[in-house]
Amino acid sequence: MKKKPTSKLPEGTQPAKSLSQVLKESELVRGMVKESADELASVNLVLQEEFSSRNRLPELEMALEKSEAVEIKVQEASEKLSGVNQALEKEVKERHVIEQELAKVMDEQKQTLHAALHDALTGLPNRVLFNDRLEHGMEQAKRHGWTLAVMFMDLDKFKTINDSYGHDAGDAVLLTIAKRLKETTRTDDTVSRHGGDEFLYLLMEINGDQDAAIIAKKIIKAVQVPCDVSVGELTVSTSIGISIFPRDGTTVDALIKSADAAMYRAKQSKSGYSFASDDPTPPV
Repeated sequence: MKKKPTSKLPEGTQPAKSLSQVLKESELVRGMVKESADELASVNLVLQEEFSSRNRLPELEMALEKSEAVEIKVQEASEKLSGVNQALEKEVKERHVIEQELAKVMDEQKQTLHAALHDALTGLPNRVLFNDRLEHGMEQAKRHGWTLAVMFMDLDKFKTINDSYGHDAGDAVLLTIAKRLKETTRTDDTVSRHGGDEFLYLLMEINGDQDAAIIAKKIIKAVQVPCDVSVGELTVSTSIGISIFPRDGTTVDALIKSADAAMYRAKQSKSGYSFASDDPTPPV
């Protein structure tokens, strides 16, 4: 019964082997070659002893010479293969060192890029990354006819915490608030530390002011929960200004400026949040 031929992948699509795998297989081959050379040498020795006790026929003499020649070639092949394996082993070690160095450089590059785009204290996106995402968000909104919102958040009387309990306590509060803000972020939204006790929040693809108001109320409620830090429980509140694209601005600066102005009105009125459109004065 004939066996079906084994199907092979097209040339160029065979799975690539690592140098370590090749070296391992090559070592196995070298062992087999050396074993064959040793066995052939043993056979030749027996034949020589056997022929020494009787008259050698020309045919047997020629066969022995050929066998000994093959033995020499096999031994030479074993030695050459050993040299190749040594070179390959060196290459594997050098490749491993290069891969480790490359991984280290890539990790350092990744850390540098992260540091350039994120706040050192909270790990939130910084102004640069937020502005880039807002720019991209506006392009998406224009293309698909979406509405998006920018929230400008400020922690009320945060300076009092730093003055009364020290900056370590203030940093602990900021970390807690940052964590809560991230927990309220939807998949496509972005929360950013703008600086100090100010945060920016980008809301992508909302249906209108009502959606933004719901999230603003959720944020206010989350921020008001006491922060458990080393000096005890500290409570802060937040004021939020909201600008809507494209109603309140069509550029990054315009939207942030409108939201910032709305935040100050919310702080003055102690209303919690305010929309840029609540101001009768149009943005400059």
